[in-house]
Amino acid sequence: MQEFVPGTLAINADPLSRADLHRVGGMVRAIHDASTTYVPPDDAVWETAIPAPASELVCHNDLAPWNLLVGDRWMFIDWDAAAPSTRLWDLAYSAQAFTLSDPSQDPSLAADDLSAFVDGYQPDDHMRRLLPDTMAERTAAMYNMLRASHDAGKEPWASMFTAGHGDHWSSADNYVRTHRNMWLEAL
Repeated sequence: MQEFVPGTLAINADPLSRADLHRVGGMVRAIHDASTTYVPPDDAVWETAIPAPASELVCHNDLAPWNLLVGDRWMFIDWDAAAPSTRLWDLAYSAQAFTLSDPSQDPSLAADDLSAFVDGYQPDDHMRRLLPDTMAERTAAMYNMLRASHDAGKEPWASMFTAGHGDHWSSADNYVRTHRNMWLEAL
């Protein structure tokens, strides 16, 4: 079923409040929980730019502000990267994309944003402890995919790398790693 839903992409809207971030974390959790009942056919073919470390459930794999429509109704769009992954790998990407994408932001404020987002997801203590290192791994994986695609001339990633996405993900990776202990404490 397709439906037109009016709204604005979150990346183009006013910054999300902590209550909004909590809401988005809950949306990610609801997507993951709904996906647990789906069993793909044995001959399913998945196309994903960044392979996940395991196959726990089918995830969106790009739950980020550029794929969240906000307005009267909030919904994630652009499901072309959906593929088997893990809750942790998908959550790490979305938590980083929504709260730790601006390396110029005061890390203590970013930590509060991260806490609001993750609290909305309601992970267990084990997942909370793993999240900072997984965010670093996932952010580095994004940069490495863009870099390798640039080197190989694989589009659209090659052009994205030179159009600023490479620099963005390199800076984001450094920011996520530099403040790892602050993220862990916030969670």
